[in-house]
Parts: sequence; C-alpha cells; structure tokens
Amino acid sequence: MATFAEWVDGARPRTLGAAVAPIFVGTGVAAAEDSLVLGFALLAFIVMVSAQVGVNYANDYSDGVRGTDHQRVGPVRLVGQGLAPAAQVKAAAVAALMLSAICGLALVGLSGHWWLLAPGAVSIAAAWLYTGGPKPYGYLGLGEIAVFVFFGLVPVLGTTYVQTSTFPAASWLGGVGVGALSCAILVANNLRDIPTDREVGKHTLAVRIGDRATRILFIALLLIAFAVLPILAVPHGLGLTYAWIAVLAFPLGVPPTLAVLRGAQGRALVRVLQTTGILTLAYGVLLGLGLSLS
Repeated sequence: MATFAEWVDGARPRTLGAAVAPIFVGTGVAAAEDSLVLGFALLAFIVMVSAQVGVNYANDYSDGVRGTDHQRVGPVRLVGQGLAPAAQVKAAAVAALMLSAICGLALVGLSGHWWLLAPGAVSIAAAWLYTGGPKPYGYLGLGEIAVFVFFGLVPVLGTTYVQTSTFPAASWLGGVGVGALSCAILVANNLRDIPTDREVGKHTLAVRIGDRATRILFIALLLIAFAVLPILAVPHGLGLTYAWIAVLAFPLGVPPTLAVLRGAQGRALVRVLQTTGILTLAYGVLLGLGLSLS
C-alpha cells in the first residue's frame, strides 16, 4: 500500500507549474484590460491544478498497466513500481478529472459562456487519452502539440475570456510563451526516457526525432518563451511595458539549458525536468504580474 508521501510524489507536484502559470498569465491580461474577476481566476486555478493531477495519475495508471513504466528513471510510479493497485490509481485520476470538470462547469455557468463546455470536454478527453485508450496519442509523438494547446493557449485564453469576454492579443502571446515552456517540461521528460520508451515501443516525439534534435527543440522552446516578451512590452508592439518583468525568470533557464547542451542523461535530466518546472512557474507568475501592472 502506497504511503501518503508516495501518493503526493505520484501526483508529480514538480509539474504543477505548468498548470498554475497559464492562470497567472490569463488573469494578468484580464487585469490589464480592467476586467479582473478574482473568483473566476480562483476557479480556473482549481480547474487546471486538478486537471494536471488527473493527467499525472492517468498516465501512471495507463503506462503501468501497459508495462511501460517498469524501467523508468525519475518520479514515483505508483502502478509500475507496485506501490498501489492500478484500480486505486485509476480512481484517483478519475476523481481529479471530475473535480476539474465540476469546477469548470461552475466557471462556465457563472460566467455565462456556455460554449466553453466544448473545449472543456475536449481538454478532459485529451487528458485521459494521452496515454489511455486503445491508441494513446502520447505514444504517437503528439504529446508536445497537446501540451502546447491544453497547457498554453487554451487555459490562458480561457482564463482571460471568462473575465473579459474577449481574446486580447496579449493572451495569445502569453499562451504561446507558457505553452512553449510547458512543452519544454515534456520534452525534458521524453528526452530522459528515450532508451526505455524505444525499448517498449512508445514512439514519443523524442524517440522519433532522436536525442540531438530533441535537445535542440528544448532550447528552442525556452527561447520562444522569452522571444514573445519584446512584442508584449515594446511601445510599438502591445505596449504592456511591465511585461518585461518576466525576464527576471531567465536565469532559471540557464542551468537546464547548459545541462541539455552538455549531454545530460538519465537521472541528470530529472534535475532538468524539475528546474524547467520552476522556470515555467516563475515565468507565469512574473508575466502575470507584469501584465497586471501594465
């Protein structure tokens, strides 16, 4: 029987920055538009965090029952390591995703934007089918696209829209920045797992393009995140001057970048995954703050 600490580790708390960051950015845009609604922002926060926990447990369950987690390096795998019955992990995933869906329904109902139920339902389905179902798209090399959409564009745009009823250009750019960093977290994870994923037939994007190209992709994603800041901040761009505050997160990206460039493997990439998660959270918080001050 898994301990409480193992259940917490199984939820992969170091990845939760990818869930929190887009809410800060979307809310920052709403504040810049003088349309901040803190209650809606809080509900969006719960939606994203519970969805992220649900995704992590769902991945643990699906990979565990498929037998693709037995040789992994990194966070606790509840099913793969035999720490918890598969049925319990599946139930935890379903419970977290249900909480996300219930809070999402409340957010839609309170804001009056009922059409948002459609992208919400697609997001929940994407969470489960990443490694679940008969043909998990995470095994086909499509995980990075899904993360960019569902942990970048969708939550930033959605958080902004429920508060402003609009899709300002800043929310699109913020979604690109956060989405790129969220993708980088997954890329670091899949870079670490290339040997074991290849062995069990899990054809992630990293497996398909190889080690060197995956490292280049990781660096490119970090650069994209910071490349959107001048467009947001310069007077001849969107003129949201204080968006520059997010540059303060840049030093956090230096250690993982150097590790990837120097060929880090295995457990060394666990540290890259952790620091990239911290970078994503810091970037989202600082960008949200900068946007709100603008």
